Amino acid sequence: MAFTRTDTVATTGRPAAKVSSAPGRRRSGRWTALAFLAPLLVYLLVFYAYPLYRNIELSVHDYTPRAFVQGDPEFTGLANYRAVLSDDAFLSALRNTALFTLVSIAFQYALGLALAVFFHRGFRLSAVLRAMFLVPWLLPLIVSASTWSWMLNSDNGIVNAFLQAFGIGQINWLTSPGTALLSVTVANIWLGIPFNLVILYAGLQNIPASLYEAAGLDGANAWQRFWRITFPLLRPVSAITLLLGLIYTLKVVDIIWIMTRGGPADASATLAIWSYREAFGTGQPDFSPAAAVGNILILIAFAAGLLHVRLQRKEGFS
Repeated sequence: MAFTRTDTVATTGRPAAKVSSAPGRRRSGRWTALAFLAPLLVYLLVFYAYPLYRNIELSVHDYTPRAFVQGDPEFTGLANYRAVLSDDAFLSALRNTALFTLVSIAFQYALGLALAVFFHRGFRLSAVLRAMFLVPWLLPLIVSASTWSWMLNSDNGIVNAFLQAFGIGQINWLTSPGTALLSVTVANIWLGIPFNLVILYAGLQNIPASLYEAAGLDGANAWQRFWRITFPLLRPVSAITLLLGLIYTLKVVDIIWIMTRGGPADASATLAIWSYREAFGTGQPDFSPAAAVGNILILIAFAAGLLHVRLQRKEGFS
């Protein structure tokens, strides 16, 4: 037998509480969630989706300065991509990009990790020294690149002056095809160490000190504690640090452009430099091939991101 609202009043002496509609609550929660997501969605659409769409649109048309003004670019499909991939400079730029990126992130990570472990011990003036290591990160890139250009100058640079004091002859760091890529790579490593130091040092703070104490009681030395405790527990932080370093280094333009402009004879020209030079560096802009090279870089970074996600999922399920 079903109870009515009147039966409830007669039985309890109190009016029945008004029950809100479950679908109404869900609908309200959905609108609240959308309100919080709206700023992020607008940001992604304006600063990521639309520029990516424009870059793809540029790469499949023949955009010349006249076409930009008149708004009638010729549709070329994948012709710009075929032209880029068949260009003699592509393999050289790809090789330079791989060397510049892999060597940079390897040394940035290794040196950043070593400094993070060193400062994690805690000693007098530790905070001051950590702050000093952040200076390269805080300086404008044009200042850092100009400083390295002066230091590596063939005639009056401080590096050659130091080497000559030990009887080593002049080295043309920025104007020789054999050393130009090495020079810009060293400058980029110096710039990236502070980022790795900060991220890895923060990761070290989350490792319980009790693990090191227990390992010390078991007789583990410093290297064993690092290899068995520090390095494995830093793996998630290391993975995201290397991924961000890879994505950042792939698109480095300013350091190389200021120091060598990709020369001499394209010895230090990466894909990012090639794209920038095609669009803005020659005085005769060719935007469509530049966009095609930029999209190739995006695909490389996207592939690295997918690999990172896959490895993280595999590790999570193992």
